[in-house]
Amino acid sequence: MKNIKFLAIGDIVTDAFIQLQDARVSCDIDDDNCTISMRFGDKIPYKDVEIVKAVGNSPNAAVSASRLGLKTALITYVGNDENGKECIETLKENGVLTNLVQTQDGFKTNYHYVLSFEAERTILIKHANFNYDFKSVIEKIEPPEWIYLSSLAENSIKFQHDIAKYVKEKGVKLAFQPGTFQISLGSETLKDIYESSYVFFCNKEEAQRILKNQEKDIKKLLQGIHDLGPKIAVITDGPDGAYTYDGRDMLYLPMYPDPKPPVERTGAGDSFSSTFTTALALGMPVEQALMWGPVNSMSVVQYVGAQKGLLSRAKLEEWLSKAPSYYKPKKIN
Repeated sequence: MKNIKFLAIGDIVTDAFIQLQDARVSCDIDDDNCTISMRFGDKIPYKDVEIVKAVGNSPNAAVSASRLGLKTALITYVGNDENGKECIETLKENGVLTNLVQTQDGFKTNYHYVLSFEAERTILIKHANFNYDFKSVIEKIEPPEWIYLSSLAENSIKFQHDIAKYVKEKGVKLAFQPGTFQISLGSETLKDIYESSYVFFCNKEEAQRILKNQEKDIKKLLQGIHDLGPKIAVITDGPDGAYTYDGRDMLYLPMYPDPKPPVERTGAGDSFSSTFTTALALGMPVEQALMWGPVNSMSVVQYVGAQKGLLSRAKLEEWLSKAPSYYKPKKIN
């Protein structure tokens, strides 16, 4: 395959969204460290369940980039089961090239459960330990302009080292949005990935885990992530906005205002990161990319699931044209 602009790499999953109605959320006084609880050993009613195919950080990013107009492909792994086949068909329906999707016997396609309550969610995750082999897949295509790397299973360390080596050798720009297991591996284990990243995404709490501190000063967190190697560090802070640092300027942007209360926040981070990356791939400066990201996040949280609300470029620019006057990047250093 030729002229791939955006190659996403990461695990694919089917999400079952279970909308809870009988639960309790408890948080610290500053709304940190929240937990959800339900009665133990009881039958608990739920409102509804919705099954969403072909999601996961990287598949979400691939669909996002495709809708925004980039030629997009995905490297991922599925089992030889009905769930895997349905995920592949869903990707095709969303304009994502599936030639690089690998089907492996003896594995079940990933399936996660999303406990949704009051616009937030807790996700029960399990990644199958597929036989990851980057070299045998990537040799089938010409180097893409961008690789977007996100959530993979714990046995993917060599696979990720091979990606780091490839982007250095081929001059491919790497966007890295680490998933749960990648963060738990630590920045030392994935040192070459951090150093190879053109742009890096995480939220404030993830930045603290990566840097192994409880630092609340966003400037210090941005500097810490940037020091790990990425040319552009991006940290989101939920409803409080997003921040970037490119080694020169630290920028802050408030989140785009919700037209109505969010329905469900799954995929908000993926839509932000992938839209920011897409804007860079289209040749836009960091300031414009920063303004693009929250618009897609705003749209995604108006729906259940991570992909239904993803916008076309025309729709995104329409929302941007209606942005309030305060919706502009501001230097904070």
